[in-house]
Amino acid sequence: MKDIQRIGVVGAGTMGRGIVQLFAQAGHEVYCFDAWDGAVAKAMDFITGLIERGVEKGRQTREQADELISRIHPCDQLADLAQCDLVIEAIIEEISAKRSLFAQLEEVLASDAIIASNTSSLVVADIAAECKNPERVAGLHFFNPVPLMKVAEIIAAVRTSQDTVSALKKVIDGAGHRAVIAADQPGFLVNHAGRGLYTEGLRIIEDQCASVQDVDTLMREAAGFKMGPFELLDLTGLDVSGKVMESIYEQFQQEPRFRPSSLVAPRIAAGLLGRKSGEGWYCYENNQRVDTPKPAVPELVAGLKVWIDPVADDHDSLLSLVQEGGAQVCDAPEHAELILIQPWGWDVTSYCTEHDLDARYTVAVDPLPGLAKRRTLMISPITEVATRDAAHALLAQGGDVTIINDSPGFVTQRILATIVNIAANIAQRGIASVEDIEDSVRIGLGYPAGPLSIGEKIGGERILMILDAMQAQTGDMRYRPSLWLSRRVTLGVSLLTPEASRI
Repeated sequence: MKDIQRIGVVGAGTMGRGIVQLFAQAGHEVYCFDAWDGAVAKAMDFITGLIERGVEKGRQTREQADELISRIHPCDQLADLAQCDLVIEAIIEEISAKRSLFAQLEEVLASDAIIASNTSSLVVADIAAECKNPERVAGLHFFNPVPLMKVAEIIAAVRTSQDTVSALKKVIDGAGHRAVIAADQPGFLVNHAGRGLYTEGLRIIEDQCASVQDVDTLMREAAGFKMGPFELLDLTGLDVSGKVMESIYEQFQQEPRFRPSSLVAPRIAAGLLGRKSGEGWYCYENNQRVDTPKPAVPELVAGLKVWIDPVADDHDSLLSLVQEGGAQVCDAPEHAELILIQPWGWDVTSYCTEHDLDARYTVAVDPLPGLAKRRTLMISPITEVATRDAAHALLAQGGDVTIINDSPGFVTQRILATIVNIAANIAQRGIASVEDIEDSVRIGLGYPAGPLSIGEKIGGERILMILDAMQAQTGDMRYRPSLWLSRRVTLGVSLLTPEASRI
Protein backbone atom coordinates (compact mmCIF):
# COMPACT_ATOMS: atom_id res chain seq x y z
CA MET A 1 0.00 0.00 0.00
CA LYS A 2 1.36 3.37 -1.04
CA ASP A 3 2.34 5.76 1.74
CA ILE A 4 0.93 9.16 0.82
CA GLN A 5 2.99 12.13 1.95
CA ARG A 6 2.86 14.81 -0.79
CA ILE A 7 -0.57 15.71 -2.10
CA GLY A 8 -1.45 17.73 -5.17
CA VAL A 9 -4.74 19.51 -5.79
CA VAL A 10 -5.81 20.64 -9.25
CA GLY A 11 -8.52 23.27 -9.06
CA ALA A 12 -8.39 26.18 -6.62
CA GLY A 13 -12.10 26.88 -6.31
CA THR A 14 -14.22 26.39 -3.20
CA MET A 15 -13.70 22.63 -3.02
CA GLY A 16 -10.06 22.69 -4.08
CA ARG A 17 -8.96 25.23 -1.51
CA GLY A 18 -10.88 23.34 1.18
CA ILE A 19 -9.01 20.15 0.28
CA VAL A 20 -5.70 22.04 0.37
CA GLN A 21 -6.48 23.39 3.82
CA LEU A 22 -7.57 19.99 5.16
CA PHE A 23 -4.41 18.13 4.19
CA ALA A 24 -2.05 20.96 5.12
CA GLN A 25 -3.62 20.96 8.58
CA ALA A 26 -3.05 17.19 8.71
CA GLY A 27 0.70 17.72 8.19
CA HIS A 28 1.03 16.99 4.46
CA GLU A 29 3.00 18.98 1.93
CA VAL A 30 0.27 20.21 -0.43
CA TYR A 31 0.76 21.52 -3.97
CA CYS A 32 -2.01 23.52 -5.65
CA PHE A 33 -2.43 24.23 -9.36
CA ASP A 34 -5.20 25.85 -11.38
CA ALA A 35 -5.18 26.62 -15.12
CA TRP A 36 -6.96 29.93 -14.56
CA ASP A 37 -4.63 32.88 -14.00
CA GLY A 38 -4.83 34.21 -10.47
CA ALA A 39 -6.97 31.36 -9.12
CA VAL A 40 -4.20 29.85 -6.99
CA ALA A 41 -3.20 33.24 -5.57
CA LYS A 42 -6.81 33.93 -4.68
CA ALA A 43 -7.08 30.55 -2.96
CA MET A 44 -3.87 31.17 -1.03
CA ASP A 45 -5.19 34.54 0.18
CA PHE A 46 -8.40 32.87 1.33
CA ILE A 47 -6.66 30.02 3.17
CA THR A 48 -4.09 32.37 4.72
CA GLY A 49 -6.89 34.62 5.91
CA LEU A 50 -8.57 31.71 7.66
CA ILE A 51 -5.32 30.70 9.31
CA GLU A 52 -4.64 34.26 10.46
CA ARG A 53 -8.09 34.49 12.02
CA GLY A 54 -7.29 31.29 13.86
CA VAL A 55 -4.26 32.98 15.38
CA GLU A 56 -6.30 36.05 16.33
CA LYS A 57 -8.89 33.86 18.08
CA GLY A 58 -6.24 31.84 19.90
CA ARG A 59 -6.92 28.56 18.12
CA GLN A 60 -3.25 28.26 17.16
CA THR A 61 0.05 30.03 17.79
CA ARG A 62 1.92 32.25 15.35
CA GLU A 63 4.56 29.53 14.94
CA GLN A 64 1.92 26.87 14.18
CA ALA A 65 0.26 29.14 11.63
CA ASP A 66 3.54 29.90 9.87
CA GLU A 67 4.40 26.20 9.73
CA LEU A 68 0.98 25.41 8.30
CA ILE A 69 1.25 28.08 5.61
CA SER A 70 4.74 26.86 4.71
CA ARG A 71 3.30 23.44 3.82
CA ILE A 72 1.12 24.91 1.05
CA HIS A 73 2.92 25.31 -2.28
CA PRO A 74 1.35 27.35 -5.12
CA CYS A 75 2.20 25.87 -8.52
CA ASP A 76 2.53 27.59 -11.88
CA GLN A 77 2.31 24.47 -14.02
CA LEU A 78 1.02 20.93 -13.83
CA ALA A 79 4.58 19.58 -13.94
CA ASP A 80 5.16 21.06 -10.46
CA LEU A 81 3.02 18.19 -9.11
CA ALA A 82 5.45 15.55 -10.38
CA GLN A 83 6.63 14.47 -6.92
CA CYS A 84 3.14 14.06 -5.48
CA ASP A 85 2.00 10.67 -4.19
CA LEU A 86 -1.64 11.64 -4.65
CA VAL A 87 -3.27 14.24 -6.88
CA ILE A 88 -6.90 15.20 -6.33
CA GLU A 89 -8.81 16.78 -9.19
CA ALA A 90 -11.40 19.41 -8.24
CA ILE A 91 -12.15 21.10 -11.56
CA ILE A 92 -15.34 21.68 -13.55
CA GLU A 93 -17.89 18.83 -13.49
CA GLU A 94 -17.44 17.97 -17.16
CA ILE A 95 -16.29 14.56 -18.37
CA SER A 96 -14.09 15.65 -21.27
CA ALA A 97 -12.21 18.19 -19.12
CA LYS A 98 -11.55 15.58 -16.44
CA ARG A 99 -10.41 12.94 -18.95
CA SER A 100 -8.01 15.42 -20.54
CA LEU A 101 -6.55 16.37 -17.15
CA PHE A 102 -6.11 12.74 -16.09
CA ALA A 103 -4.25 11.99 -19.32
CA GLN A 104 -1.90 14.91 -18.60
CA LEU A 105 -1.39 13.80 -15.01
CA GLU A 106 -0.40 10.31 -16.14
CA GLU A 107 2.38 11.89 -18.18
CA VAL A 108 3.60 13.96 -15.21
CA LEU A 109 3.27 11.63 -12.21
CA ALA A 110 5.14 8.52 -11.16
CA SER A 111 3.51 5.26 -12.22
CA ASP A 112 2.45 4.42 -8.67
CA ALA A 113 0.97 7.84 -7.82
CA ILE A 114 -2.77 7.85 -7.15
CA ILE A 115 -5.11 10.09 -9.12
CA ALA A 116 -8.48 10.88 -7.56
CA SER A 117 -11.49 12.87 -8.70
CA ASN A 118 -13.66 14.96 -6.41
CA THR A 119 -16.59 14.43 -8.79
CA SER A 120 -20.02 14.42 -7.18
CA SER A 121 -22.04 13.03 -10.07
CA LEU A 122 -19.90 11.54 -12.85
CA VAL A 123 -19.07 7.85 -13.14
CA VAL A 124 -15.47 7.41 -12.00
CA ALA A 125 -14.89 4.55 -14.44
CA ASP A 126 -15.91 6.92 -17.23
CA ILE A 127 -13.33 9.49 -16.08
CA ALA A 128 -10.66 6.74 -15.96
CA ALA A 129 -11.73 5.09 -19.23
CA GLU A 130 -8.75 6.39 -21.25
CA CYS A 131 -6.15 6.15 -18.47
CA LYS A 132 -3.18 3.82 -18.94
CA ASN A 133 -3.33 2.70 -15.31
CA PRO A 134 -7.01 2.82 -14.25
CA GLU A 135 -6.25 0.72 -11.17
CA ARG A 136 -4.74 3.82 -9.51
CA VAL A 137 -7.75 6.02 -10.26
CA ALA A 138 -10.59 6.49 -7.76
CA GLY A 139 -13.20 8.97 -6.69
CA LEU A 140 -12.53 10.99 -3.55
CA HIS A 141 -15.64 13.02 -2.90
CA PHE A 142 -15.52 15.69 -0.21
CA PHE A 143 -18.36 17.91 1.01
CA ASN A 144 -18.43 21.67 1.44
CA PRO A 145 -16.95 23.12 3.60
CA VAL A 146 -14.28 20.45 3.37
CA PRO A 147 -12.45 21.05 6.70
CA LEU A 148 -15.74 21.01 8.66
CA MET A 149 -17.67 18.23 6.89
CA LYS A 150 -15.93 15.30 8.52
CA VAL A 151 -16.68 12.65 5.92
CA ALA A 152 -15.25 11.74 2.51
CA GLU A 153 -16.43 9.13 0.03
CA ILE A 154 -13.85 6.86 -1.56
CA ILE A 155 -15.32 5.66 -4.84
CA ALA A 156 -13.94 2.36 -6.05
CA ALA A 157 -14.43 2.15 -9.82
CA VAL A 158 -14.54 -1.27 -11.46
CA ARG A 159 -10.79 -1.22 -12.17
CA THR A 160 -9.67 0.57 -8.99
CA SER A 161 -7.25 -1.62 -7.01
CA GLN A 162 -7.74 -2.47 -3.36
CA ASP A 163 -4.32 -0.96 -2.61
CA THR A 164 -5.54 2.38 -4.00
CA VAL A 165 -8.66 2.26 -1.82
CA SER A 166 -6.64 1.30 1.27
CA ALA A 167 -4.11 4.10 0.71
CA LEU A 168 -6.89 6.68 0.32
CA LYS A 169 -8.66 5.43 3.42
CA LYS A 170 -5.45 5.74 5.44
CA VAL A 171 -4.81 9.33 4.30
CA ILE A 172 -8.44 10.38 4.93
CA ASP A 173 -8.48 8.80 8.37
CA GLY A 174 -5.19 10.54 9.12
CA ALA A 175 -6.77 13.90 8.27
CA GLY A 176 -9.46 13.34 10.89
CA HIS A 177 -12.30 12.61 8.46
CA ARG A 178 -14.46 9.50 8.32
CA ALA A 179 -13.61 7.62 5.13
CA VAL A 180 -16.57 5.71 3.70
CA ILE A 181 -16.19 3.39 0.73
CA ALA A 182 -18.81 3.28 -2.01
CA ALA A 183 -19.19 1.51 -5.32
CA ASP A 184 -19.11 3.55 -8.52
CA GLN A 185 -22.89 3.98 -8.73
CA PRO A 186 -25.06 7.08 -9.36
CA GLY A 187 -24.97 9.47 -6.43
CA PHE A 188 -22.29 7.29 -4.80
CA LEU A 189 -23.41 6.96 -1.18
CA VAL A 190 -24.44 10.25 0.45
CA ASN A 191 -26.36 11.75 -2.48
CA HIS A 192 -27.92 8.38 -3.19
CA ALA A 193 -29.09 7.93 0.40
CA GLY A 194 -30.38 11.51 0.52
CA ARG A 195 -32.95 11.01 -2.25
CA GLY A 196 -35.75 9.98 0.11
CA LEU A 197 -36.06 13.27 1.99
CA TYR A 198 -36.33 15.39 -1.15
CA THR A 199 -38.38 13.17 -3.43
CA GLU A 200 -40.94 12.12 -0.84
CA GLY A 201 -41.27 15.65 0.49
CA LEU A 202 -42.04 16.81 -3.04
CA ARG A 203 -44.50 13.96 -3.54
CA ILE A 204 -46.39 15.05 -0.41
CA ILE A 205 -46.73 18.55 -1.87
CA GLU A 206 -47.80 17.12 -5.24
CA ASP A 207 -50.57 15.21 -3.46
CA GLN A 208 -51.66 18.38 -1.62
CA CYS A 209 -51.34 16.53 1.69
CA ALA A 210 -49.62 19.36 3.53
CA SER A 211 -48.02 22.76 2.98
CA VAL A 212 -44.30 23.24 2.42
CA GLN A 213 -43.95 24.89 5.83
CA ASP A 214 -45.87 22.11 7.56
CA VAL A 215 -43.70 19.38 6.01
CA ASP A 216 -40.53 21.16 7.14
CA THR A 217 -41.94 21.81 10.61
CA LEU A 218 -42.90 18.17 11.08
CA MET A 219 -39.52 16.89 9.92
CA ARG A 220 -37.79 19.20 12.39
CA GLU A 221 -40.06 19.07 15.40
CA ALA A 222 -41.57 15.59 15.09
CA ALA A 223 -38.78 13.66 13.33
CA GLY A 224 -35.80 15.52 14.84
CA PHE A 225 -34.11 16.65 11.60
CA LYS A 226 -32.11 19.88 11.56
CA MET A 227 -33.92 21.02 8.41
CA GLY A 228 -36.88 19.87 6.37
CA PRO A 229 -36.66 19.06 2.64
CA PHE A 230 -37.79 22.47 1.38
CA GLU A 231 -35.53 24.42 3.71
CA LEU A 232 -32.66 22.32 2.37
CA LEU A 233 -33.71 22.82 -1.24
CA ASP A 234 -33.77 26.58 -0.69
CA LEU A 235 -30.34 26.43 0.91
CA THR A 236 -28.65 24.33 -1.79
CA GLY A 237 -30.50 25.97 -4.68
CA LEU A 238 -33.31 24.30 -6.60
CA ASP A 239 -31.37 24.54 -9.86
CA VAL A 240 -28.51 22.50 -8.38
CA SER A 241 -30.68 19.99 -6.53
CA GLY A 242 -33.03 19.65 -9.48
CA LYS A 243 -30.19 18.56 -11.77
CA VAL A 244 -29.01 16.01 -9.21
CA MET A 245 -32.51 14.55 -8.88
CA GLU A 246 -32.86 14.24 -12.65
CA SER A 247 -29.35 12.81 -13.05
CA ILE A 248 -29.71 10.08 -10.42
CA TYR A 249 -33.16 9.11 -11.72
CA GLU A 250 -31.88 8.72 -15.27
CA GLN A 251 -28.63 6.98 -14.27
CA PHE A 252 -30.64 4.42 -12.31
CA GLN A 253 -32.71 3.66 -15.43
CA GLN A 254 -35.72 5.64 -14.15
CA GLU A 255 -36.00 3.77 -10.87
CA PRO A 256 -39.38 4.83 -9.34
CA ARG A 257 -37.82 5.35 -5.90
CA PHE A 258 -35.87 8.31 -7.30
CA ARG A 259 -38.59 9.81 -9.52
CA PRO A 260 -38.20 13.62 -9.59
CA SER A 261 -41.17 15.93 -9.20
CA SER A 262 -42.91 17.80 -12.01
CA LEU A 263 -43.11 20.75 -9.59
CA VAL A 264 -39.39 21.49 -9.90
CA ALA A 265 -38.93 22.55 -13.56
CA PRO A 266 -41.56 25.35 -13.55
CA ARG A 267 -40.07 26.83 -10.39
CA ILE A 268 -36.56 26.79 -11.85
CA ALA A 269 -37.89 28.44 -15.01
CA ALA A 270 -39.50 31.13 -12.87
CA GLY A 271 -36.22 31.80 -11.06
CA LEU A 272 -37.49 30.54 -7.68
CA LEU A 273 -34.17 28.97 -6.79
CA GLY A 274 -34.06 29.58 -3.04
CA ARG A 275 -32.07 31.87 -0.80
CA LYS A 276 -29.68 32.93 -3.56
CA SER A 277 -32.54 34.31 -5.65
CA GLY A 278 -34.46 35.79 -2.70
CA GLU A 279 -37.38 33.42 -3.16
CA GLY A 280 -37.77 29.67 -3.46
CA TRP A 281 -40.20 27.52 -1.58
CA TYR A 282 -40.15 30.38 0.93
CA CYS A 283 -39.90 34.16 0.56
CA TYR A 284 -36.92 35.92 2.14
CA GLU A 285 -36.56 39.47 3.43
CA ASN A 286 -33.05 40.61 4.37
CA ASN A 287 -32.02 36.97 4.00
CA GLN A 288 -34.54 35.99 6.70
CA ARG A 289 -37.27 33.50 5.88
CA VAL A 290 -40.85 34.73 6.04
CA ASP A 291 -43.13 32.10 7.57
CA THR A 292 -46.90 31.88 7.48
CA PRO A 293 -48.40 32.47 10.95
CA LYS A 294 -49.78 29.28 12.47
CA PRO A 295 -53.57 29.08 12.84
CA ALA A 296 -55.21 29.85 16.16
CA VAL A 297 -56.23 26.94 18.35
CA PRO A 298 -60.05 26.51 18.46
CA GLU A 299 -61.87 26.54 21.78
CA LEU A 300 -62.49 23.25 23.56
CA VAL A 301 -65.98 21.83 23.14
CA ALA A 302 -67.42 20.85 26.52
CA GLY A 303 -69.09 17.46 26.68
CA LEU A 304 -67.82 16.35 23.26
CA LYS A 305 -68.38 12.63 22.72
CA VAL A 306 -65.13 10.93 21.72
CA TRP A 307 -64.28 7.34 20.81
CA ILE A 308 -60.61 6.26 20.77
CA ASP A 309 -59.56 3.30 18.69
CA PRO A 310 -58.62 0.55 21.20
CA VAL A 311 -55.53 -0.40 19.14
CA ALA A 312 -54.17 3.16 19.12
CA ASP A 313 -50.52 3.23 20.20
CA ASP A 314 -51.08 6.27 22.42
CA HIS A 315 -54.48 5.17 23.69
CA ASP A 316 -53.88 6.05 27.35
CA SER A 317 -52.31 9.43 26.53
CA LEU A 318 -55.16 10.26 24.17
CA LEU A 319 -57.64 9.23 26.84
CA SER A 320 -56.01 11.61 29.33
CA LEU A 321 -56.17 14.50 26.86
CA VAL A 322 -59.83 13.78 26.10
CA GLN A 323 -60.73 13.70 29.78
CA GLU A 324 -58.67 16.82 30.59
CA GLY A 325 -60.50 18.64 27.80
CA GLY A 326 -63.86 17.92 29.38
CA ALA A 327 -64.96 15.47 26.67
CA GLN A 328 -66.94 12.28 27.22
CA VAL A 329 -65.46 8.91 26.28
CA CYS A 330 -67.81 6.71 24.24
CA ASP A 331 -67.82 2.93 24.25
CA ALA A 332 -68.67 2.67 20.53
CA PRO A 333 -67.71 4.74 17.47
CA GLU A 334 -71.30 5.11 16.26
CA HIS A 335 -72.10 7.16 19.37
CA ALA A 336 -69.15 9.56 18.92
CA GLU A 337 -68.88 13.08 17.55
CA LEU A 338 -65.12 12.57 17.21
CA ILE A 339 -63.32 9.31 16.37
CA LEU A 340 -59.57 9.20 17.01
CA ILE A 341 -57.43 6.61 15.20
CA GLN A 342 -53.68 5.98 14.87
CA PRO A 343 -52.91 4.14 11.61
CA TRP A 344 -49.50 3.02 10.40
CA GLY A 345 -49.11 3.66 6.67
CA TRP A 346 -52.82 4.10 5.96
CA ASP A 347 -54.78 7.25 5.28
CA VAL A 348 -58.04 8.09 7.05
CA THR A 349 -60.20 7.08 4.09
CA SER A 350 -58.70 3.59 3.76
CA TYR A 351 -58.66 2.97 7.51
CA CYS A 352 -62.28 4.02 7.92
CA THR A 353 -63.35 1.84 5.00
CA GLU A 354 -61.47 -1.17 6.36
CA HIS A 355 -62.79 -0.76 9.93
CA ASP A 356 -66.30 0.49 9.12
CA LEU A 357 -65.83 3.90 10.73
CA ASP A 358 -67.60 7.12 9.73
CA ALA A 359 -64.97 9.28 8.01
CA ARG A 360 -67.03 12.44 8.63
CA TYR A 361 -66.19 12.25 12.33
CA THR A 362 -62.74 10.64 12.13
CA VAL A 363 -59.37 12.29 12.71
CA ALA A 364 -56.07 10.38 12.68
CA VAL A 365 -53.20 11.15 15.06
CA ASP A 366 -49.71 10.16 13.92
CA PRO A 367 -48.37 7.52 16.34
CA LEU A 368 -44.77 7.77 15.09
CA PRO A 369 -43.38 10.72 17.06
CA GLY A 370 -45.67 10.18 20.05
CA LEU A 371 -47.59 12.92 21.79
CA ALA A 372 -44.49 14.29 23.51
CA LYS A 373 -43.43 15.95 20.25
CA ARG A 374 -45.34 17.99 17.68
CA ARG A 375 -48.64 16.24 17.01
CA THR A 376 -49.94 15.58 13.51
CA LEU A 377 -53.68 15.36 12.86
CA MET A 378 -54.88 13.97 9.54
CA ILE A 379 -58.38 14.44 8.16
CA SER A 380 -60.32 12.74 5.35
CA PRO A 381 -61.86 14.66 2.42
CA ILE A 382 -65.24 14.55 4.20
CA THR A 383 -64.20 15.13 7.81
CA GLU A 384 -66.55 17.75 9.30
CA VAL A 385 -64.94 21.11 10.03
CA ALA A 386 -66.39 21.03 13.55
CA THR A 387 -64.84 17.59 14.07
CA ARG A 388 -61.46 18.78 12.82
CA ASP A 389 -61.54 21.83 15.10
CA ALA A 390 -62.62 19.78 18.11
CA ALA A 391 -59.72 17.39 17.59
CA HIS A 392 -57.33 20.33 17.18
CA ALA A 393 -58.47 21.84 20.48
CA LEU A 394 -58.13 18.55 22.35
CA LEU A 395 -54.70 17.66 20.95
CA ALA A 396 -53.32 21.18 21.40
CA GLN A 397 -53.43 20.72 25.17
CA GLY A 398 -49.78 20.69 26.23
CA GLY A 399 -48.40 20.51 22.71
CA ASP A 400 -48.24 22.00 19.21
CA VAL A 401 -50.47 20.64 16.46
CA THR A 402 -50.16 20.43 12.66
CA ILE A 403 -53.20 19.45 10.59
CA ILE A 404 -52.73 17.75 7.23
CA ASN A 405 -54.97 16.31 4.53
CA ASP A 406 -55.40 12.59 3.89
CA SER A 407 -51.98 11.03 3.25
CA PRO A 408 -50.90 7.39 3.37
CA GLY A 409 -48.35 7.43 6.18
CA PHE A 410 -48.97 11.02 7.32
CA VAL A 411 -45.74 13.02 6.67
CA THR A 412 -43.09 11.64 9.00
CA GLN A 413 -43.99 7.99 8.43
CA ARG A 414 -43.80 8.18 4.66
CA ILE A 415 -40.60 10.23 4.50
CA LEU A 416 -38.74 8.18 7.11
CA ALA A 417 -39.91 4.87 5.63
CA THR A 418 -38.68 6.02 2.20
CA ILE A 419 -35.30 7.03 3.65
CA VAL A 420 -34.91 3.66 5.39
CA ASN A 421 -36.01 1.73 2.29
CA ILE A 422 -33.47 3.47 0.04
CA ALA A 423 -30.69 2.81 2.57
CA ALA A 424 -31.72 -0.86 2.75
CA ASN A 425 -31.50 -1.12 -1.01
CA ILE A 426 -28.03 0.47 -0.99
CA ALA A 427 -26.99 -2.36 1.33
CA GLN A 428 -28.75 -4.93 -0.86
CA ARG A 429 -26.84 -3.75 -3.94
CA GLY A 430 -23.54 -3.87 -2.06
CA ILE A 431 -22.86 -0.21 -2.78
CA ALA A 432 -21.64 0.31 0.79
CA SER A 433 -21.50 -1.47 4.13
CA VAL A 434 -24.09 -0.94 6.85
CA GLU A 435 -21.53 0.94 8.95
CA ASP A 436 -20.54 3.25 6.10
CA ILE A 437 -24.17 3.92 5.17
CA GLU A 438 -24.92 4.90 8.74
CA ASP A 439 -21.92 7.17 9.28
CA SER A 440 -22.01 8.84 5.87
CA VAL A 441 -25.66 9.88 6.20
CA ARG A 442 -25.35 10.97 9.82
CA ILE A 443 -22.24 13.06 9.17
CA GLY A 444 -22.69 14.06 5.53
CA LEU A 445 -26.41 14.85 5.61
CA GLY A 446 -26.75 15.79 9.28
CA TYR A 447 -29.65 13.42 9.95
CA PRO A 448 -30.40 12.78 13.63
CA ALA A 449 -29.18 9.18 13.15
CA GLY A 450 -28.13 6.88 10.36
CA PRO A 451 -31.03 5.72 8.15
CA LEU A 452 -30.93 2.12 9.30
CA SER A 453 -30.77 3.26 12.93
CA ILE A 454 -33.89 5.32 12.25
CA GLY A 455 -35.53 2.18 10.86
CA GLU A 456 -34.38 0.14 13.84
CA LYS A 457 -35.81 2.68 16.28
CA ILE A 458 -39.20 2.72 14.55
CA GLY A 459 -39.03 -1.04 14.06
CA GLY A 460 -38.35 -2.97 10.88
CA GLU A 461 -41.83 -4.52 10.97
CA ARG A 462 -43.43 -1.07 11.20
CA ILE A 463 -41.31 0.30 8.34
CA LEU A 464 -42.36 -2.67 6.21
CA MET A 465 -45.98 -2.15 7.25
CA ILE A 466 -45.85 1.53 6.23
CA LEU A 467 -44.30 0.74 2.84
CA ASP A 468 -46.74 -2.08 2.10
CA ALA A 469 -49.70 0.13 3.02
CA MET A 470 -48.47 3.04 0.91
CA GLN A 471 -47.88 0.81 -2.10
CA ALA A 472 -51.30 -0.83 -1.68
CA GLN A 473 -53.09 2.53 -1.61
CA THR A 474 -51.12 4.31 -4.34
CA GLY A 475 -50.13 1.43 -6.60
CA ASP A 476 -46.78 3.19 -6.93
CA MET A 477 -43.67 1.02 -7.22
CA ARG A 478 -41.63 3.74 -5.51
CA TYR A 479 -42.84 2.26 -2.22
CA ARG A 480 -42.02 -1.38 -2.91
CA PRO A 481 -39.96 -2.66 0.02
CA SER A 482 -36.33 -3.57 -0.49
CA LEU A 483 -35.69 -7.32 -0.29
CA TRP A 484 -32.89 -6.55 2.16
CA LEU A 485 -35.45 -4.96 4.47
CA SER A 486 -38.21 -7.55 4.06
CA ARG A 487 -35.81 -10.46 4.56
CA ARG A 488 -34.48 -9.03 7.80
CA VAL A 489 -37.97 -8.41 9.11
CA THR A 490 -39.00 -11.96 8.16
CA LEU A 491 -35.92 -13.43 9.84
CA GLY A 492 -36.17 -11.19 12.90
CA VAL A 493 -32.72 -9.69 12.25
CA SER A 494 -31.69 -6.15 13.24
CA LEU A 495 -31.34 -3.67 10.39
CA LEU A 496 -27.94 -2.80 11.81
CA THR A 497 -26.61 -6.36 11.46
CA PRO A 498 -24.09 -6.76 8.60
CA GLU A 499 -24.33 -9.71 6.22
CA ALA A 500 -23.43 -12.88 8.08
CA SER A 501 -22.89 -14.77 4.86
CA ARG A 502 -22.77 -13.83 1.18
CA ILE A 503 -20.97 -15.58 -1.67
